[in-house]
Order: sequence, then structure tokens, then C-alpha cells
Amino acid sequence: MADLVVGIQWGDEGKGKIVDALAGDYDYVVRYQGGHNAGHTIVVNGKKYALHLVPSGILYPHCKNIIGNGVVIEPNAFVSEIAQFSNLEGRLFISDKAHLILPYHQMLDLANEKNTKKAIGTTGKGIGPSYTDKTSRVGIRVCDLYNKATLEEKICLNLERIACFMELKKETLPNPKTILENLNAIANEILKYATDTTQLLWEAIDRNQKILLEGAQGSMLDIDHGTYPFVTSSTTIASGACNGSGLPPKEIHNVLGIMKAYCTRVGNGPFPSEDFGEEGRILQKNGYEFGTTTGRARRCGFFDVIVAKYASRLNGCNEIALMKLDVLDGFDEIKVCTAYEYKSKLITYVPTDLENVRPKYESLKGWEGSAGITQWNDLPQNAKNYIQFIEDHIGVKIKIISTGAERSQTIYR
Repeated sequence: MADLVVGIQWGDEGKGKIVDALAGDYDYVVRYQGGHNAGHTIVVNGKKYALHLVPSGILYPHCKNIIGNGVVIEPNAFVSEIAQFSNLEGRLFISDKAHLILPYHQMLDLANEKNTKKAIGTTGKGIGPSYTDKTSRVGIRVCDLYNKATLEEKICLNLERIACFMELKKETLPNPKTILENLNAIANEILKYATDTTQLLWEAIDRNQKILLEGAQGSMLDIDHGTYPFVTSSTTIASGACNGSGLPPKEIHNVLGIMKAYCTRVGNGPFPSEDFGEEGRILQKNGYEFGTTTGRARRCGFFDVIVAKYASRLNGCNEIALMKLDVLDGFDEIKVCTAYEYKSKLITYVPTDLENVRPKYESLKGWEGSAGITQWNDLPQNAKNYIQFIEDHIGVKIKIISTGAERSQTIYR
């Protein structure tokens, strides 16, 4: 049986904390898409762990962790990340079908951003170009590290292929020998975790073991259903879990959607409820809204029920986790976007040109003192009213409420 945790905003919803809180009840935690452009910050006993590729279940000794075939892996970033842990063999596995991010992918990413009139605002980590190579059938996978001769041939062919583009952009191609030397130096550190992870998961299903699938980014960054073209290059919604892990759809039991009690976004693109004034700055400061991966300040605004309902429906969410409720402590009034003004009409759906809508708000009374609360009955009444208001609009039960960064600062209903 497999359960799925998926972000239903623009990423940074707090998936890492929830996976960390739930992982103790699972035998496997699986990361199924994205790369080291995504980041989770987990706080356990006051210690912070920044995870970008390694699944959040790594903090539980009994839990096996899988980086699935849908993930793109930057070799040096992976080796650097696992250095903060010990005794990972037998607990961490990488799909031998996962694609690698190489230096020329990062160069292409940065060159594209620099030379585009309307930049997407990517992290510049090479994620998009790596997925492009994958789709174009010229990508380099983990399994290619086993054969140095064919690896060199593939790298040289790829560099020849992109030479004209790089020359046009006045960029210098990386040296293939340097790429190979670096890969050969760390190949064994990667290959000792490499295996057929799909087979591992099938065997786990046959043994009736519990699997938790962990998404990266958020549904509004999905390549098909997000705010295109200001999206990531992978399928971030629930359907991507099957492609990125090898599990069949019938094995997905529960889909838990993760969303903040307000909205944030990193990079460019439509964000209807963004607040450009003092309230947005307070949300950014109190929520410490700076990216785990880039350190970039996140754009902040009030909760958008249109986006949340849209993404919840896309993912087939059975239940919701509402994160960072405590960040709203101290507001006299809290706005919620419940409709858009679009072409002189009020709508309650997400149009393809989301940048052309204007948010319409309803206001609810604020509260104090939700931080650190662990029981529903102990929440301020206005906080309960706020949660119920959102739940009624989305139509999905909010089962988990986070009131702080620590694992223990969580309400289960």
C-alpha cells in the first residue's frame, strides 16, 4: 500500500515536515520527481536538516529511502548531501534509471535565463535542460556510470550537439575530460546506492509493506497543469508519482495535499493573491520565507481558495495538511481570496491566463496564540473558524495542522 504527499500551491508548502512526521509509520519513503532545485528543511530536537535529493524518511533508522527514476540527480550535490548522514547503505537506494544533471545542463539553464526577455526565474540548477535531454532521448542515466567508454562517447556527443547554441550565446563549453574525471572520481559513491528501485517497491508491495511517496515543488508548478510557462519541468501532481517510481495507480491509497495557511511563490509568474504591502512583508518575516535551495526571498500573500481547490481536485486529495498557521498570529484581520475578477466577470476557476485576474477577498477575524498548540480544542476560536472556512470552500477535510517548525508542533484531527 502506498500513500502520497503532494504540495497543492507553488511549492515550499512544508511537505518535508509532514513527511518527517509521518515517515515513522512507513517502511519506505520515495522521492519521485524534481531535482536539487527543491528543498525541505526539517527540524528535529532543535537541529535543522536541509534536504534536496534525499527523501525525508532518512531521519528514521528503520526507514528505507528511494530516489526514484523520475528524479534528476546532480552527482556532486548528491555526494555533498549524504555526507551529513552515516550508515546509509541498506537504507538509501537510487534508481539506476534516474537521469544525471551535468555541468552543461547548468550552463544551458543559466544561458537561457540570461538571454530570455521574460525570464522564468529558475534556480539555475540545470533541471530543465536535464529533463529536456531525457525527453529527447539523449540523457545520461545513473546506469551509464557503469561503462566509462560509452559514458565518454555520450558526453562528447551531447557537447557537440549543444556547441552551436553555446557559441550563439557566447558561452564556453565545459571540457568533456573534466566532466569525466569528476564523474569517475565519485561514480562509486553513487553506484553503491544504485539499483532497480521499481523492483524493490514491487517486492515491498508483495510483502504488504507501507510506502510513502514524497513529491517536490507544488501542483501550480506542474509542467502541464501549472502556471505555464512559469513552471518546473516535471509532473508535480499525484499522477507523476506512478511514472517517477514505477508503482501502478491501483497501489496509491491516500493522497494528502499540503498547503500553507497563506500563499508564497519563488521566481516569476502569476500569483493572484500576492500582497505587495506591509502584510506581505510581515508574512515573509514571520514565516521566514526564504528558499532552502537558493536563499531567495519568497513572494507572499493571503490564502487563495481557488488555487487550493483546483490543485486538490487535480491530485484527488483525500485530506489536507494546513501548514504554518502560527505565522498568522497577530493579524487583526485575515483576508482570503475566494473569487477572481476576470474579463468583467467573477469566476471561481483557474484560467490559463491567470496573470489577468484580480483577486476578490473575504475577511475573517484574526487571533493570537496558535503557535505550538498540539490539540484542536486549544486553538483560538478564530483560528478554528479560519480553518473551517477554508475547509468548506475546498471541500476536503483538513486533518493535520502545523503550528510550528518542530515535529511535535502539530495537531492531528
